Amino acid sequence: MHLAKNDVNRNLENQLARMSKKLTCLLIAISCCFTALAQKPDAILGKWTSATGEAQILIYKKGDKYFGKIDWLKYPNDDTGKPKTDKKNPDKNLRTRPELGLELLKDFTFAGDDVYDDGTIYDPKSGKTYSCKMTVNGSKLKIRGYVGISLLGRTEIWTRAK
Repeated sequence: MHLAKNDVNRNLENQLARMSKKLTCLLIAISCCFTALAQKPDAILGKWTSATGEAQILIYKKGDKYFGKIDWLKYPNDDTGKPKTDKKNPDKNLRTRPELGLELLKDFTFAGDDVYDDGTIYDPKSGKTYSCKMTVNGSKLKIRGYVGISLLGRTEIWTRAK
């Protein structure tokens, strides 16, 4: 009888040890899922090629906001061989700044579901700034620039640079 009681105790200890290991594995898996969700907002970071292929925009983070600047131009120089400048800017004092390095995307916040909004996009070809919303879908970035409401705007698809 005494021997059987020891066997039962060992079986219970083994079962508890197995359950403890399973619980530990489950907790690790759950924490990994939360870590993956916490990193999702930064999916937009990196280089993106514009719809025309004429530029690459580097999207980066400052604090909790997202920004983007021109990091590469297919044709960085004008007809005279000098670096292209922001010549269409409505502020005459900014027309001499180079296009390369120009910050196009400003002040975006992650809204969830792969959407970034409340930011602006600057178009150096027209010198105009628009409200903007961006949506990441794998290696594609949908850029929607608009005036007033999102229905009144234009969409471009950028691709992640290789």
